[in-house]
Parts: sequence; C-alpha cells; structure tokens
Amino acid sequence: MARDGEVWTLELPEDLSGARYGYRAAGKWAPEQGCWFDPAKLLVDPYAVELDRRFRQDPRLAAFGKDTAAIVPKARVPASQPSVPVEAPRFAAGGLVYEINVRAFTMRHPDVPRRLRGTVAALAHPAVVAHLKKLHVTAVELMPVVAWIDERHLPPLGLVNAWGYNPVAMMALDPGLCPGGVAELRKTVAALHAEGIGVLLDLVFNHTGESDVEGGVISLRGLDDAVYGRAPDGALINDSGCGNTLDCGNPAVRRIALDAMRHFVSQCGVDGFRFDLAPILARGPGFDPAAPIFAEIEDDPLLSSRVLIAEPWDIGPGGYQLANFPAHWLEWNDRFRDDVRRFWREEEGVGKLATRLAGSSDIFGPHWPHADCRSVNFLAAHDGFTLADTVSYAHRHNEANGEENRDGHGENYSWNNGAEGPTDDPHVLARRAHDLRALLGTLFASTGTIMLTAGDEFGRTQQGNNNAYCQDNEIGWIDWESRDLALEDHVARLSLVRAKRRAWFARFPDTVAWHRLDGEPKSVADWENPHSEGFVYEAREQDGGIRVEVRRHDREVRLAAI
Repeated sequence: MARDGEVWTLELPEDLSGARYGYRAAGKWAPEQGCWFDPAKLLVDPYAVELDRRFRQDPRLAAFGKDTAAIVPKARVPASQPSVPVEAPRFAAGGLVYEINVRAFTMRHPDVPRRLRGTVAALAHPAVVAHLKKLHVTAVELMPVVAWIDERHLPPLGLVNAWGYNPVAMMALDPGLCPGGVAELRKTVAALHAEGIGVLLDLVFNHTGESDVEGGVISLRGLDDAVYGRAPDGALINDSGCGNTLDCGNPAVRRIALDAMRHFVSQCGVDGFRFDLAPILARGPGFDPAAPIFAEIEDDPLLSSRVLIAEPWDIGPGGYQLANFPAHWLEWNDRFRDDVRRFWREEEGVGKLATRLAGSSDIFGPHWPHADCRSVNFLAAHDGFTLADTVSYAHRHNEANGEENRDGHGENYSWNNGAEGPTDDPHVLARRAHDLRALLGTLFASTGTIMLTAGDEFGRTQQGNNNAYCQDNEIGWIDWESRDLALEDHVARLSLVRAKRRAWFARFPDTVAWHRLDGEPKSVADWENPHSEGFVYEAREQDGGIRVEVRRHDREVRLAAI
C-alpha cells in the first residue's frame, strides 16, 4: 500500500472481478464534531458501481459498536469493459421529456414478461418502446436508479421508499431495479438510442440516506462526515429536508459527483442528467451562481455536451433559484405548472397564461429570445398530484402514508369538477375529460422543453395521494389495462404536431400575431381584462409555422402546424 498526499493505493496481482468487499474505518467517535468513526461498521465504497443486494433499515446501523457486516450490502468489483462511444445527446431544447419511475412503470404492464417487470431492462421491451414512439418521446428521464435505503419511519408502517430519492452510494445501481448491473443499464440505453430516444438520469447529490443524527453509519458518514457533510459546529444542516446535506463546496464531494456523472456517460452512454434539489450543488453555504461545480462540468470533455436539468429549489435559506443556473442549463419551471392550473381553475388571466405559453420571458428574460428557452414546462411530476387527480381532487388524500394526511403539498391548485375522487356522474366525467385535454393542449403548445410524467397521457391516478413516495403498490404502479386510450391518442396527436415543429418550440418565434377569439388583434385592454376567455396566436416563417387557439369557456386548446 502506498500513499500520495490524501490518496492511498493498494495493488493486488489477481483479477478480482466479481469479488465482494467493504471498508472499515477507525477513529474518533464524536458525532457532535462530525466524527462517526466506528470500526464495527462495514462501510460501502462511495465509488462502488455494483452491490450484491439492496439496502435495508436496521437499528444496528446507527448503534455504536454494533457490527453491521451481516446487514450492509457488499460492493462487487466490476468486470472491466470498454467505454461506450460518446455521441451527441439525442435530445435538444423543445423536445418531450418523459419522466419514468422505473419500477412503477412496468409492474402492471401486460405485455412485459413478469421476470422483467419493474427493472431497467423492461424499458427496452418492444411494447414499451412502441408506446414511447407513439408519443414521440425525445428522452426518458429515469427517476433514481442508484441504490437507496428506506427512511427509518417507513418499515414500522409496512411501507418502503418507492421513488429512490434517498441514496447511499452515488453510482451503485440498485440491485432491485437493475439486477444486471452496469451491463443492463448500458444495454437499455443502447436499445433506446437505436430508436432515437435519449436517456436522462435523475441524480441526487444533495444528501445521503444516512439521514439525521439518528441515522445510520453506512458509507460517507463512517469515512469522514466532517468532510462530506455540511455540519458547522457539529449540527447537521438540513437544506434537503432529508436530515443532512452534502457539502458540495468541498472539492472531495464535487469529485465524487462528477466521477459518478462521468461513469454513467462513459460506461452507459446516457445523454444527460436532472439534478434533484440542485441549489445544494452551488451552496457554500449560500447559493452561488458562479459556484465551482458549474465550471468543472463545463470544462469536462465528457460532461460539457450533456443535457443538464436543474430542479431549481431546495428548502434552505434562499433556496428558490429559478432562472439562476448557467445559461445552457434547463430548469424545471413550477411557475408554469401553477399559473396554467390557476388559469384553467379560472383564477388567473389570459395575460399570465400567454406569458407562460410563450416561454416565461418574465423569468428567463436575460436569455430570451436570443437562445433556446431554458424552461422545462410541466403540469405534473412524480411529486404532487397526477394530472388526472389534479382535475378530480380538491384536497390531498395521503392517509395511506401513515402520517395522518399531513405530508405532501397542501396547495395544489387542483379542483374536482363537483365530486371528490371517483364518480359515475357523466357531467363530472365530461368536465374532467375536457379539462385534461385543455391542460395537455396548453403544455404541448408551450415554448420550451416539456415534461410529461409517465401515465399522465392516459389518465393515471394515485387515488388522490400527492406524495406517493412510499407506495410501492397499486397506488403508485401504473395501471395499463384501465388507461384512457382516447386521451392517449389525443396526446399522440398533439405530440406529432410538436415533433414536426420542434425547432419552433425551442425558442419563441420573432414574428407572432396575437388575436382575440373573434379575430381582432389583441389590445392591452384585452390582455388586462380578467373576463377575457382566450386568444389565438400564429407564428409564421417561410417554412411554415404554428397556430394555437385557447378557449377557456369551452375548456379547449387547439394546436396545429400551418
């Protein structure tokens, strides 16, 4: 074993491919000082790319002196394989991102073999690919596929973390989602690429599943939490809402994050990344739009060309940073979601809707219209109501989560059209059908990149649960056999129009005509009139254009290529 500065190197002569291993670290046990050294704890290599099993909660993980070798996954030495060719991303601004919970997406898919259901490999099945192509999906965005651990309060409730936003190691694929390891993800990415579909990974670099001071010692915490975690004066900072926060101001933390990204590009060929609670990447401790990590990504030959999407908020001080990320990053635009919902709930005027439809220049103004619009427009995501539940429930119904319906967003700008939840009333059902088409029409007519969460195209429901992170069951799984095929076909038609004119939606056209519904030009008074029912806009150039008609009273949006 040799040491070079902070790096220790141990060379072994034999081929260790497939060998399982873990670390132990001895030192001071003083959690109040950020020192959690306990030689009884088996620690997962932060650079592991494959594990022999999934994580599971156990009180011994947090108990000093309790050996955890029997309960902690072992890292597995991967077999050496050549890097994949790095190609240009199969995605560009203006496209359609399709957000997928890998397990929930195929658990009930009748055409996917049972042995594949709930895995990354299932995404390459011909039936799944056919659905993606029907919708003209530009890229799938996979919710976390790296290994995670359940929050401590879930096992006593008989629940598990079904979303994956509680990772322990940043690049170790979850053995449940990806039992074939790196080779399985690599093969699936290649299969989707062959169909012209990009792959984005949702990464969590803001905290680890080691949680708060009562959490386990499993990996980074046991190696040196004083370096990796943000804990001035020994008190863990909780800008993530998950009990701890990684210190991305420390070069060692950024190195792991960038190495994880490089791994997924070079070994799996992914097209880009979405970053959960992205302001934490740039905290030091306050958010810095010139934080080192941005320049490090930009200067990296593997990463600089990737698609980068920020969830531009966390729960720390100054945590809402929409439009403050680098100019070439895309950003989730929750203002689009809320203002569009409020328009169709008849609480917002046509002026605000037009602004959102036209790329949210009031938010992204410094970069608009001279560059591609950076807004990722969405109406529903994994977090919150599904789109169908948005027009079917006025209130959240999270009782199954075991927290007395206190968890999840309290304000959803949702409405139920006269009945809360399931109903046989034909009038209510008709209203909901119109509302879904109006909402989806608004989304597909909007300037910027758009995101659709899997199943919203055919009316999936979570039974009013707007925080289904712990529902690995029929609440969270997509019901393929009960899907609304008429709605799905409607979405496919909208997406075809958008696909034919993708470049038009990447940036708002220079030549646009806005009209009232009677055909007269829109005046300032028309835009400011709270009773205005809609508008028409047309954008034309020599090679054609688009036409959008919004009619609030009729609950209708018409999108056409011209």
